[in-house]
Amino acid sequence: MSQYEAKSKKSYMIKHTVDRVINEENIVMRRRIHCKMLAAVLLAALTLSSLTACGKGDDSSTQNATAVIENNQSEENSGNTTAASSTESQEMENVVAANAPGVVGTSSKGYAIQNINGATYVNGILIVNKSYSLPASFAPGGITQEVQNAFNQMEADARAQGLNIWIQSSYRSYDYQVSIYNSYVAQDGKALADTYSARPGYSEHQSGLCFDLNSIDDSFTDTPEGKWVDAHAHEYGFVIRFPKGKEAVTGYQYESWHLRYVGLEYAKIMHDNNLCLEEFLGVTSEYAD
Repeated sequence: MSQYEAKSKKSYMIKHTVDRVINEENIVMRRRIHCKMLAAVLLAALTLSSLTACGKGDDSSTQNATAVIENNQSEENSGNTTAASSTESQEMENVVAANAPGVVGTSSKGYAIQNINGATYVNGILIVNKSYSLPASFAPGGITQEVQNAFNQMEADARAQGLNIWIQSSYRSYDYQVSIYNSYVAQDGKALADTYSARPGYSEHQSGLCFDLNSIDDSFTDTPEGKWVDAHAHEYGFVIRFPKGKEAVTGYQYESWHLRYVGLEYAKIMHDNNLCLEEFLGVTSEYAD
């Protein structure tokens, strides 16, 4: 992990801790409000019941007691709606300042775009696609330990469901991608090859943050494993990197077997809002030529 990535991760952990504390405080506050509202509703209900049974209640007394019940129900529903909407943000907080080292611009969503030793980061997230490449010297040598740990947990949980998932292809060096891409070009031509294979330096496999599962073809999509991965990958910090219906944005065909690690928080936002990585970060994926 680079010094920058370590700082970004530390910043995220601090933010995550603060958010958790605030969330816990909000839960306590909502519970106190709920208790007060419940007490008011019960008192009003008892008053209404007593007045009705004794026949002593005039219209205004009955209306006042009924209003208390309805108003408290309305306030509770409004509070629930506000709490729910606050947890469904499609955006992430800016964690990289505009004047940070290596900043070369901003994405369409206002996130800082940094170039660090030839690699591009958008708000601290490494991006590798047709617009942003990696130098041949970028060579982690394999998927990162964090990615491996997340997969191990996902694989174990899948196995507990009677499913079998495995990593068929993970890290690829720049030189290895040269060989793979050229073979596809020779087989299908450059135009078609560009829809399913990355040019050398533009392959996410070189990042050490992604991998291909099982059969590495369309047959995986409708298998029990493929359906489970589609529904649960985000729970482990993964997203389907090239989702269905996003071909024009990602620049690649739908690949149900290709997972990219982005972390739990961002994976959930992307999954819940049907966003691919380019949409989430506000960047393009287009070759210059």
